[in-house]
Amino acid sequence: MAPTRSPTRSRRAFAALCLATLGVVYGDIGTSPLYTISEIFFGPNRIPYTPQNALGATSLVLWILTLSVTLKYVLLVLRAGYENQGGTFALLALIQRSTSSARRTGAAPFLGGLSLALVLAAALLFGEGIITPAISVLSAVEGLKIATGAFDPVVVPATALILLALFSIQSRGTARIGATFGPIIALWFVTIAGLGVTHILRHPAVLGAIDPRNAAAFLWANGVPGSVAVLGSVLLAVTGCEALFADMGHFGARPIRLTWFSLVYPALMLNYLGQGAYAYGGGPVEGGHLFYALVPRPLLLPMVALATLATVIASQALISGAFSLARQAIALGLFPRLEIVHTSGTHEGQIYVPAINRALLVSCVFLVIGFGSSSSLAAAYGFAVSGVMLVTSFAMMTIAVRAWGWPPCLAVPLFGFFAAIEAVFFFSASLKILHGAWVPLAVGLLAFSVMTTWQWGRRRVAGVYAELAPRCETVRRLIELKRHPSVPQLPRSVVVMSSRPVLDLDERIPPALHLFWVRLGALPKHVVLLTVRQLPVPNARAVGAPRTEAVTFFSDSRLGSVVGLQSTYGYMETPDVRRALVEAKGRKKIKVPGDPRKWLVLVGQENVTETKVGALVRLRLSFFRTMLRNSVPAHLYFGLGSDSLVTTETVHLAAAAFDEDDVSGFVPEGPERAV
Repeated sequence: MAPTRSPTRSRRAFAALCLATLGVVYGDIGTSPLYTISEIFFGPNRIPYTPQNALGATSLVLWILTLSVTLKYVLLVLRAGYENQGGTFALLALIQRSTSSARRTGAAPFLGGLSLALVLAAALLFGEGIITPAISVLSAVEGLKIATGAFDPVVVPATALILLALFSIQSRGTARIGATFGPIIALWFVTIAGLGVTHILRHPAVLGAIDPRNAAAFLWANGVPGSVAVLGSVLLAVTGCEALFADMGHFGARPIRLTWFSLVYPALMLNYLGQGAYAYGGGPVEGGHLFYALVPRPLLLPMVALATLATVIASQALISGAFSLARQAIALGLFPRLEIVHTSGTHEGQIYVPAINRALLVSCVFLVIGFGSSSSLAAAYGFAVSGVMLVTSFAMMTIAVRAWGWPPCLAVPLFGFFAAIEAVFFFSASLKILHGAWVPLAVGLLAFSVMTTWQWGRRRVAGVYAELAPRCETVRRLIELKRHPSVPQLPRSVVVMSSRPVLDLDERIPPALHLFWVRLGALPKHVVLLTVRQLPVPNARAVGAPRTEAVTFFSDSRLGSVVGLQSTYGYMETPDVRRALVEAKGRKKIKVPGDPRKWLVLVGQENVTETKVGALVRLRLSFFRTMLRNSVPAHLYFGLGSDSLVTTETVHLAAAAFDEDDVSGFVPEGPERAV
């Protein structure tokens, strides 16, 4: 009989999970009070610093938090997990699952466009990823200038050094320091709530901001141009809300909801009310930092230290999210294979992606030096967030109808209401493109181009391989050749990586093995035809897919063996093919040396040869070839190890095969994908 957990132990484990949720999920949105209200009154699109505006602006921030975060994300979007996982790619998986049935109803073009929009939303998250660490840490360090003007020259260098230190420790992982994240963020929320209460008691009239009519009156008084401009600053209050959904797979919806309602939401509301109360009383604000104006002078330096720790944690959470986002994109065939390093032996999700880390570091330091202040960076912030939120609303509208069975008369008005709010936010953020919002837009478009071009190129490569397949021998013919006395047998075991499953006698052998046979006129004694299959689900075990599936086509003690082997993973899992092969050997399914360093791995290497193609295709093809040359080889990415012996056979692909009418770059794929 399995041991049962005591209720006390279960409660402690759940409490620890909630504490960890604070450190990972809420760091970004929790540090938004550092700059949101300040940006409204002292940013480029500032409004007059008056009691009436303080009441209206505070009311607007409170209700945006309530509607966009509490109602939409916490109560509704968290229900849209796919196999208990969240994030943009979870929505994409749900949309793709609806595509096959939609073909019969004529809705496939709409769902294809929505899938394309979700890929763009995922790309925009990379754009947000380079701004969050820069603006968060910079806004915290700027508190030193309020303590004394002597610190003014060191703010930017100090911020750059903190970011450099932050990114330099990423390769060590977050396992050791992760346990401290939750308590520090909990202390942060308690502290900012206390600051808010202190000033609310001094000016209790600010509690009128709870009445939404004050927000409506504020927008009416500022008119359309003024309201649209100020909404770009109000949007900063909800930056990081997508983390609630993206990190659902790590913690589950219940801890995220509980920590939001029990601590995060009340603390944010109290602090924003406190800042509104201070502004309502017309208190002086040094350097345009309203948040630090709430802090008593003797506590200013400790508060700057706490804020810096909180923003570093917020940045850490977003950096880790960028690593996870890249891995999911790779598994879904939307990103070139990159080196992925596991930093924990117990937590599979803790990874380090060197290429992404270097790109984020260079971009963040460039932003800090180039913009020089958090107020300037705030102009660049919010565009990506509003875009992701808008696409999420349209995706949720579709999911509510197709996956949850909601009537359209309920789903369309509800999520249409959120979409209307976010469309205004998006338009407002778009007005800041010339003032810095071009940064996340440029990064997002670059990431979008990478994802769509890689998916386009790999789909074309798969099509070329399909055309080459009829020229290759079948497995049945391969066995006949092995039995033929005139065919030399090499005394080796060869693992041949195949892009298509080979689990039937009439399947074609991989082109690499065909070219190997044509070139040498000999065959290995033992052949393992290996396919790595990645499903568009987070965990393949959750849908009942076997980890390893093997079919023995031929086995003879003298002539060797031919085995088809398929290893299956989900997009949240990191393939470990070496382990799969060792397990298959242990079950006596395949015959390979006991030492993996003696394995011979045969892989195909694509070479796109130049032919006359259109200018657009030539440009896109050049981009694809660059990514192809710099992507991690398949045998390394899938865990065969750098110490295995590898031989390649070059498969020449004519560029003309890429010159097709469809250059849109993204079409929702089927239920599974072989790599």
